[in-house]
Amino acid sequence: MADQTNPDIVYTTVDEAPELASASLLPIIQAFAAPAGVTVGTRDISLAGRILAAVAGAQDHLAELGDLVKTAEANVIKLPNISASQPQLDAAIAELQAQGHDVPSYPANPASPEEEKIKAAYDAVKGSAVNPVLREGNSDRRAAQAVKSYAQANPHRMGEWTADSKTTVMTMGAKDFCSNETSTTVTEAQAGGARIEFDGPDGVSVLKDGVPLEAGTVVDATYMSVAALRSFLADTIEATREAGVLWSLHMKATMMKVSDPIIFGHAVEVFFAELFEKHPELAGSRGGMGTVLDGASEAVLADYAAVLAKQPPMYMVNSDKGITNLHVPSDVIIDASMPAVIRAGGKGWGPDGNEADTVCVIPDSSYAPVYDASIAFFKANGKLDVTTAGTVQNLGLMAQKAEEYGSHPTTFEAPAAGTIRMIAANGDVLHSHSVEAGDIWRSCTAKKAPIEDWVNVAIQRQALTGYRAIFWLDADRAHDAELIKHVTPILEAAGVADKFEIMSPEKATIASLETITKGDSTIAITGNVLRDYLTDLFPILELGTSAKMLSIVKLMQGGGLFETGAGGSAPKHVQQLMEENHLRWDSLGEFCALGESFAFLAQSRDNAKAAVLGAAIEAATQKVLEFDRSPGRKVGQPDNRASHYWFARYWAEALAAQSEDADLAAHFAPMAEKLASGEEAILAELAAGAGSPADLGGYYHGDPAKVAAVMRPSATLNAIIG
Repeated sequence: MADQTNPDIVYTTVDEAPELASASLLPIIQAFAAPAGVTVGTRDISLAGRILAAVAGAQDHLAELGDLVKTAEANVIKLPNISASQPQLDAAIAELQAQGHDVPSYPANPASPEEEKIKAAYDAVKGSAVNPVLREGNSDRRAAQAVKSYAQANPHRMGEWTADSKTTVMTMGAKDFCSNETSTTVTEAQAGGARIEFDGPDGVSVLKDGVPLEAGTVVDATYMSVAALRSFLADTIEATREAGVLWSLHMKATMMKVSDPIIFGHAVEVFFAELFEKHPELAGSRGGMGTVLDGASEAVLADYAAVLAKQPPMYMVNSDKGITNLHVPSDVIIDASMPAVIRAGGKGWGPDGNEADTVCVIPDSSYAPVYDASIAFFKANGKLDVTTAGTVQNLGLMAQKAEEYGSHPTTFEAPAAGTIRMIAANGDVLHSHSVEAGDIWRSCTAKKAPIEDWVNVAIQRQALTGYRAIFWLDADRAHDAELIKHVTPILEAAGVADKFEIMSPEKATIASLETITKGDSTIAITGNVLRDYLTDLFPILELGTSAKMLSIVKLMQGGGLFETGAGGSAPKHVQQLMEENHLRWDSLGEFCALGESFAFLAQSRDNAKAAVLGAAIEAATQKVLEFDRSPGRKVGQPDNRASHYWFARYWAEALAAQSEDADLAAHFAPMAEKLASGEEAILAELAAGAGSPADLGGYYHGDPAKVAAVMRPSATLNAIIG
């Protein structure tokens, strides 16, 4: 049993497809680590785990990891976890209750102090609850060379772009978060607990007190006009109708857990205005049309169908099941959905089950130009040639909750017309905005130390690679202009200012696409939100997926956090497993992170055996790619479990063949022989249940025994691994 008290490596327990894959892969990792004296334990940061910790007294593993990542001893492999929307939270609560766990329902309209407390606890679980806690360092995300080489040699399918494509991006461009943004750097005199207040018809009320601001922190504030938003949304619907294409909304209603669900709710109300006018009892649509239609009367369903027929056809999550873009806010996440449209040649899936051009609606204009520029580039130049394209690496500013817009309690809906101000500890007014009722106001920060670390990491990577390096900062945007004031002096002091460019995201997008089209590579040095978007956009174009990326977070106190890719398509993977017992999740991201984790452990703990294990992981990963052992998409093809068998076999063979450590070679030689001789039996046992439904005992909180039975069905492999 792995050391759960103080393991050398922490492997996170998460959700959906990555967690199902862990049920198969983690026992292999633990078995291989043990002979090197390395313990691999787990910490539960899943949605269900966070709920149980928040309201049922369970051990708070996320808080424990939050403390660990602030130490030099941290070595954490973080898999993608659910950043829950309200419907996901509600579903997870219901599942836990059905399993007998003593957890209360979510009190949407709390009527007592106790319900207020419960609501606050649940709200802290939603959205990007994990990443801000664990990311005590900045992001270094890129495609491993073996992965990039494989993608070039085995190009994924790309849709054809044509100059007459009607796919386009529509964004507000005015009266939105980007255009209303103000930014400043906190002085020594202003440092301390800031206050956010609303000055309205009934006087001044405090929205948030004691917001901690350190000297040198870049602090922003902004708001979106809800009247302008609704007018814009109506305009997009009419423009889509005239163009004769699909209408699609692309947002981040998980990470931006406060602001974007509000915007999503307005989109639902505007698109289905006629339905809500006829049925005012349906008010409260922020959970999406899935919530509205759940248990709806035949009259409501008939009126819904009638409105849907009048409006432009909508981008579909699942056309076979009638699940639209507006059913659930977490179903269409911009960082996954926009790259998918671009990779497909500007096509989205329509209600008729066919692909079509689409109007991509991105309300806030902060980063919409990135996608607009990408679409314009491919219309002019055709699809990316994956076989010759270079790569875009990313260095993202994210340490210590940098730029965590919308994911924390500094986002508010204006209760009435008035003024929202942010006031420093010394009384200085840092920000002030006049708002109307319902306007969305929000603030975020980026501390001085993470900014300095981010720039220095960029200097190091540029020196290591020699690649073109671009800071994606717009001098005409308030936040970016303030960051430039910090970036430029650091570059100049290091004598490397001539090796870096500073461009607006729109211009940087074009420059990066031009660079990789020529076969060269570039480094995108970005803030947190743009990091999230770009580390899906470019990998999906270059590799076909963002799940295979290598993501290293050099923690500022000396530890290491190794992230394993994206989980945007994980729900579909789980659905397929439950229906057909086929898991197409590709664990290549886990393999890459695992190799880096062992290499880091070898260096930080002076463990030579860990170095041997890490080198063997790299060799095994290359063979998985070389011999095409990644999972197939369709039932009947080898899936995730078969991929793990091949990874274990190649790992054992590499360890048996190496000469750096005789003890490890002797230990793994018999295992390698058994894995090879048992190939036929193992693969047959792994494939035996294909095509039949799989019982996991739950979606958000599966039964461990049932999950193990599904994900470890080979008695032969289990006997060899242990």
